[in-house]
Amino acid sequence: MRLVIVESPAKAKTINKYLGSGYKVVASYGHVRDLLSKDGSVRPDEDFAMTWEISSRGAKCIDDILKYLKQCDELLLATDPDREGEAISWHIKEIIDKKKKLNIPVRRIVFHEITRKAIGEAIENPRDLDIHLVDSYLARRALDYLVGFSLSPILWRKLPGSKSAGRVQSVALRIITEREMEIEEFKTREYWTLEAKFEAKNKKIFSAKLTHFDGEKLDKFFIDNQEKALFMKSKLDDQAYVVSSVQKKNLKRNPAPPFITSTLQQEASRKFGFSAKKTMQLAQNLYEGIDFNGETTGLITYMRTDSINLAKEAVDKIRSLVSNKYGKDFLPASPRIYTNKVKNAQEAHEAIRPVDVAVAPDSIKSSVGLDLYRLYNLIWQRAVASQMSSAVFDQVQVDITDTATTKNTFKATGSTLIFDGFLRVYEEGKDEASSADDSDECADGLLPPLAVDDATPLKKLENLQHFTQPPPRFSEASLVKKLEELGIGRPSTYASILQVLQDRGYVRLEKKYFIPEIRGRLVISFLLSFFGKYLEYGFTADMEQSLDDVSNGNRTCIDVLREFWTGFCANIAQTKDIKISDVINQLNESLKSFLFGTNEDDSSARKCPECKIGELSLKIGKFGSFIGCSRYPDCSYVRKLDSFSSENDGALVSSSEYPKFIGVDPLDQQEIFLKKGPYGLYLEKPTKFMEKSPIAEAIDQQRIKGKKEAAPKAVRISVPQFMNLQNLDLAIACQLLQLPKNIGTYEGEDVKVGIGRFGPFVFFKDKYISIKKDPASVISMSLDAAIDLIENRRQREMHVKKK
Repeated sequence: MRLVIVESPAKAKTINKYLGSGYKVVASYGHVRDLLSKDGSVRPDEDFAMTWEISSRGAKCIDDILKYLKQCDELLLATDPDREGEAISWHIKEIIDKKKKLNIPVRRIVFHEITRKAIGEAIENPRDLDIHLVDSYLARRALDYLVGFSLSPILWRKLPGSKSAGRVQSVALRIITEREMEIEEFKTREYWTLEAKFEAKNKKIFSAKLTHFDGEKLDKFFIDNQEKALFMKSKLDDQAYVVSSVQKKNLKRNPAPPFITSTLQQEASRKFGFSAKKTMQLAQNLYEGIDFNGETTGLITYMRTDSINLAKEAVDKIRSLVSNKYGKDFLPASPRIYTNKVKNAQEAHEAIRPVDVAVAPDSIKSSVGLDLYRLYNLIWQRAVASQMSSAVFDQVQVDITDTATTKNTFKATGSTLIFDGFLRVYEEGKDEASSADDSDECADGLLPPLAVDDATPLKKLENLQHFTQPPPRFSEASLVKKLEELGIGRPSTYASILQVLQDRGYVRLEKKYFIPEIRGRLVISFLLSFFGKYLEYGFTADMEQSLDDVSNGNRTCIDVLREFWTGFCANIAQTKDIKISDVINQLNESLKSFLFGTNEDDSSARKCPECKIGELSLKIGKFGSFIGCSRYPDCSYVRKLDSFSSENDGALVSSSEYPKFIGVDPLDQQEIFLKKGPYGLYLEKPTKFMEKSPIAEAIDQQRIKGKKEAAPKAVRISVPQFMNLQNLDLAIACQLLQLPKNIGTYEGEDVKVGIGRFGPFVFFKDKYISIKKDPASVISMSLDAAIDLIENRRQREMHVKKK
């Protein structure tokens, strides 16, 4: 009999059915031992010797293995086909070796999908343990331990209230925190565009945007105020215009490669809102086996991989399906070969794909839950689309020029999908982009037939006001993408890194975006001040490369550990004499804008607002951090530090600053205040009492007789996420308080704009249309701009129906 060791009981159950009575399959439940959780478990002075501790569940697993070994003549280690799987197999073999109970051959087998065929082939082709992979695991584990057990005590002593620091988690925290600083320091800029409505020969109206004025090409901020916009409009109105140029070309869009671990996490987050942790749990279930057609079988290949390669057999099956299901036009002449752009990518495994592409998603829908179905459908679609023909678009770009001077040009662009190709099956999602970087091109759509020298009468010309927006915060998808681009961490670790940051209270996930907490900002500022080298993106990525070199056999584990520890140990020694007061002074300086705010001249506002003499400073107490005056106890001014809210980008919220008077609304002479509530900042304006007739007054008096009269109602609106408080003046406050508002009618129905829980929107015929490209435009959106959004939405819906 052969004894087979796998990691999970679900996998053990499935494989046991395949192998039959000649085999016994036992689950290890992951790692059976880990480093002892106390100081000294990794000893640099002893060539980084390590002390391991067997977990209680691991001890039971080892007992089971020893019991079954007496009945077996071969031990097959079949843990997962990656570094962690190799390490688990190594641990099990080491423990049994030390107990001197291993008197039979031990072999390692690997498979990347759980099917009868794959398991059979693995058993027929066993190998020895890959000691280079094991050494890479040992080096990584030792590094993480040394950093955590060296830095964390320093944090506890020098920065009370801190939890821990980690080699990779601290770098991820830095990325989140620096993005928040970008948002806070972002200066909103106003700019205007001139958009025209022209009439073609067939009487169809189309839109175009001004690109050249008086012979000069316009950049984004050429029109930076309303006066300039009105002046230019006056010069362009009442002119005759003709088509001066028509350019047509075909554009091809190629499909994305099949999924790797990180791209699967990103896409599941974009399309379904899944966390990285949930995505990996679902993928694990699909890999280990689902009861389907009377048999438990794995539906996808191994889900921890950074290879975009597909096996030739899999490619052939996908191409056959594409040809039979969609037609030969959808099949490229030769298989698509993809090149990996991931830094430090390892090509040992396949990409994530269906085990059998013939198992269509709809065929398993009734056998699995909704989330498992959606993830399998996503993986199936991506794999199939990766071997399909390109989508082809017919793009037209038209220049409209005035006949009087030929120096003023408007540009219209339009594109039509003429062959959907891979889009018939799948379209990749996109991350939110900063409107500060938008190209502001007119939205692509169908254009009427146009030819050079065609007269195009100007039907309407309007000025549109815009404001640049700060870069967006990181979502799970965009943060995973950033870590991957920088070569930090490994795809299999991203889910745990993001979870640890939240569990430590360093960040929070709000409306699917990461926001650094006060504690996280203080910790990262401390680490950057005193251990900056080890939080550099390049250093962390280079360390990942060194660990990969160990797994490839190009470097030794001891060499990498010794090189790291020499410099790191010296850095730790330098912090021993640092006082907490030195740490506070450093944090005061590095976080001055965040902690104290700024004056109108951008200088730090550190003067105490109460005594006008002392200087504000960060104070760290047992109940948390706060701001206090340097003249304490003579001056008792304190201000609590609250976390940043998504409702008030770039503003330090403290209870003593609100409510804040904004001004008086010129329309009804009511005072407007900026207030702080449990969900962030909001604007409030009392509703003006309307004069009532004697009859109405009598009815009201009768209604409230014997009751305490209710306070007058107030108009309120949350300060939206896209609004920088530095730009929140009286004019903008008045415009926000008018929302939602009716901006006109179209097709006999009211068109409204407003701001809801998911952001700015246009409301038309019981449908909400998100304003994504320039959310701040909701404040001054014209009817024509709203109609453009409505028509673009209709075109997308028609395209989806055709598919």
